[in-house]
Amino acid sequence: MTAVLKPEFDVVDINPKIGCRVLASKETLVSGKYAGRIRELLEQRGVLVFPGVHMSDPEQVAFTRTLGEFSPEIFGDEIYKVTLDTDENARADYLKGAFYWHIDGTMSDVPILASILSAKVLPKEGGNTEFCNTYAAYDALPEEKKQEIEGLEVLHSFAASQFYHNPEPTAAKLEEWINMGNKVLPLVWEHRSGRKSLVLGNTAERVLNVDPITSARLLHGLRDWCTSEPFFYSHHWEPGDMVMWDNTGTMHRATYYDPASGRMMHRTKLEGEEPVI
Repeated sequence: MTAVLKPEFDVVDINPKIGCRVLASKETLVSGKYAGRIRELLEQRGVLVFPGVHMSDPEQVAFTRTLGEFSPEIFGDEIYKVTLDTDENARADYLKGAFYWHIDGTMSDVPILASILSAKVLPKEGGNTEFCNTYAAYDALPEEKKQEIEGLEVLHSFAASQFYHNPEPTAAKLEEWINMGNKVLPLVWEHRSGRKSLVLGNTAERVLNVDPITSARLLHGLRDWCTSEPFFYSHHWEPGDMVMWDNTGTMHRATYYDPASGRMMHRTKLEGEEPVI
């Protein structure tokens, strides 16, 4: 009987418009041999799932470095602990905004290119990470809608994201949020590649130069469109999974889980390579 050899690096699409599973050993991934292919897949598919690779922190850092410029955390750490356990992450309260659709780094001059998340401790229930492809969602818009939103600008603020989970902050807390900044960004991001994506999420406070009702209808309507079935993927985590996503062309959120569950993810990031224009 002839043995059937498994390919060293294999790719299986998850949904027609978003996501693929990358089947390779962690040794192959850390080697950087397929780094160019992974970068191509990231832009094409938005979300890459590496099932059950069980990356250690040093291996995850090494893998991230094969793909571009490594982005350290705010205090220089290589690994960020994504958890609601305040004993593990003193700023865990801010992560409650992650239960709502968002893009990382809308307050930054250049948003991060990508995030890589590894499962360390999983809750008994909930805690999926959901994604939507804002490239594909823009491409599928009717031409009249594309014309309607072309050139519109949106005020993004840290405060807007916090109101989702804390609608009645104290005056002092509100000032803290406001001091975290705001930024005006185009609703439609035209990338250097020529492709276009939508810039939305829970930091989107309001569309400029339109009335509040029109602004709300635009932002909520486009969010519903982007997160609808053709462009949507929900990842149910299994032990050792690693997931990478294109932060410039997707939105993501976590589904609810018990804050006392100990859910723990370890994140690394790639530096951004272009501003939102």
